Amino acid sequence: MAERPSVVLAARARAVRALRRPANWMQLAKFATVGATGYAVNLAVYTALLRGAGWHYIYAATVSFLVAVTNNYLWNRLWTFRDQRGHVGFQGLRFFTVAVVAYGANLGILSALIALGMDKVAAQAIAIVLVTPLNFIGNKLWSFAR
Repeated sequence: MAERPSVVLAARARAVRALRRPANWMQLAKFATVGATGYAVNLAVYTALLRGAGWHYIYAATVSFLVAVTNNYLWNRLWTFRDQRGHVGFQGLRFFTVAVVAYGANLGILSALIALGMDKVAAQAIAIVLVTPLNFIGNKLWSFAR
């Protein structure tokens, strides 16, 4: 049991060092910029399919997710995590795995907000924002890990 506090202290020290590195903040800003484009793409496709084509919100969310995740992977690989590029297939699979986990969380939040009576587009907008930290952490620590 004596090791537990030292593990926690070591993890805390790593986190503090990471927060002090300007490169990590720049990477977060780039990730947020890419995320903003993905957010716009996701909502545009979602709204077009939901309101324009009359699709069920889950189908619209699924297709908009696939379009946005492709956009985000390409931009994050080429720009945000450019110095951390590995094999395109392995990173792509990891990125997609993180995205699917975040998508599951997104669908849960989206469905709950709609069940509470919220507008479907507003609910999607909120759900995307709420799962963004999960996406960043998963991609930073696993998809594009060195």
